[in-house]
Parts: sequence; C-alpha cells; structure tokens
Amino acid sequence: MKLRRHNPWVPLLFLLPACSLIGAFVLYPALQALLISFSDYNMIQTPHWVGLDNYRQLAADPSFWSALRNTLLYLVVVVPLLVLLPIFVAVAVNSSLPGITLFRALFYLPVVTSLVVSGLVWKWVYEERGILNHLLLKTGLVSDPVAFLTDPVNALFSVMAVTVWSGIGYYMVIYLAALQGIPRHLYEAAEVEGISRHQQFLHITLPLLRPAMAVVAVMSSIAAMKVFEEVYVMTQGGPMDASKTLVFYIYETAFSEFEMGLAAAAGMVLFLITLALSLLHMRLLKRRH
Repeated sequence: MKLRRHNPWVPLLFLLPACSLIGAFVLYPALQALLISFSDYNMIQTPHWVGLDNYRQLAADPSFWSALRNTLLYLVVVVPLLVLLPIFVAVAVNSSLPGITLFRALFYLPVVTSLVVSGLVWKWVYEERGILNHLLLKTGLVSDPVAFLTDPVNALFSVMAVTVWSGIGYYMVIYLAALQGIPRHLYEAAEVEGISRHQQFLHITLPLLRPAMAVVAVMSSIAAMKVFEEVYVMTQGGPMDASKTLVFYIYETAFSEFEMGLAAAAGMVLFLITLALSLLHMRLLKRRH
C-alpha cells in the first residue's frame, strides 16, 4: 500500500489563527510602541521622528528615576515575601483535616477580589481614623495615629503590604500543587529514620519545591514590575512621588501629559528590565537542574 506524503503546511495552518491573534494584539502593538518611543506624539498630531530625544529626556527626568527606584525597591521587598510566605501557607493547608477547604478558600479570596476594591478597602483601613490606627492606639503600640499613606517614608511600604496580601493566595495554589506531587514515601521513610518534621521540611520539601519557587519568582517579579492598581487607588503616586512606580509614571506621562513618545520610551525601559529578570530567573533554574 502506498503511503501518503505528509504535508508540512498542515501544522502551520492549525497554528495560523493563534499566530494571527498574537501578531495583531501583541507583536504589532509592541512594534508600534517601539516606533513611537523614537517619535514626538501626542495622539492628535502625526508622530514626528525625534530619534533618541525621548530617552535623553528620561535620563534627565528626576521623576522617572524616582519611579524606577521605587519599582526596583518594590521588586526587592515584595518578591522574596511572595516566594517564601506562600510556602508556609501551602504547607499549613496541605492536609485533609475537616474544614480545610474553607481555609484554602479564605486564603484565596483576595486573589479573586478586584485590586481596585481591595485598594479602596485598605485605603480606609490605613486612614488616620481607620481601623488599623484604632487598633494600634488601643493596644498602646503607638501614641499618635500613623500616617500610612501620607508619609513619604510609609506610603510605598503600605502599598507593598496590599500587594503581598493579595498575592499570597495565588502563589499558595502553585505551591500546594507542587506539595501534592511530592511522593509520600519520602516522608514515610524519613519518619522511620526518626527525622523530625523540621528536618523533613528543610531536606525534602524545600529542595523538591525549587522548580515551583523559580516559577513563583518569575511571576512575582513581573507582577512587581508592573504594579499599578494599588498605587492608582491608594496614593496616586504620592506623596512627593514616594510611591510612584514605573507603570504609574508611564500612565501619567501618556494620559495626563499626553507625551506618548516619552511614555513609550519608559515602557521600553520597563520591557528590557522585565526581560532581563525573566532570562536571569530561567538561567538560574537551568543551572539548578
């Protein structure tokens, strides 16, 4: 019987719809943003080519450097917390006790809550006469209300706390899936050898969670680099640019000052930093394997 020749174009035809969508909604806008970053454009007039002027303007803009510094600080503080804290939450809820599903749902609830709603609620909690200051004053931990969102020292860290609170449940699910994939006989053998739960966690659980930790590190790094909703709702980048992040700077430059070229240039800087972090994480993951 004569075999039919395989047509090499058939797989490409199946990929064509997905590639078309990616090209139309990802690649084309990215290329347009790159071109606009070298142009003077205000959404009304035709873009005018200015070369590297937008990047020179960024380099001379103190507000940009403040936003970049805040974003990198966000990265340094938030990412380690979102890599480590969900591990302990996942270990705590990784059991078959009665009602454990309810606890998992409660930890996951902030994930499905809109960040705008969460930001508004936490803004009320952080107010001078809010519930958090009320508890701090009642317990005697402070003598005067704490300016969580109006003090340049506290504002960014207060927003960070909301990001961590809203992200723990999401990464908990990733770790929970990884924990349930660890063979049970490893723990049984360790118990037979008399190894404590603490040692089991250090020498069995953590090493086998490294791939999941790498995934969480990449995802939380990207999320920290593009944080926006919390800042927009709670502080508007203030006070005195103390909580302004790079994405908020891009938004403000594009839609308040209508300097689309400058905003696109800042977006390219954000893209390159995010790409470099992702490549670094993936390279570290390959070395571990």
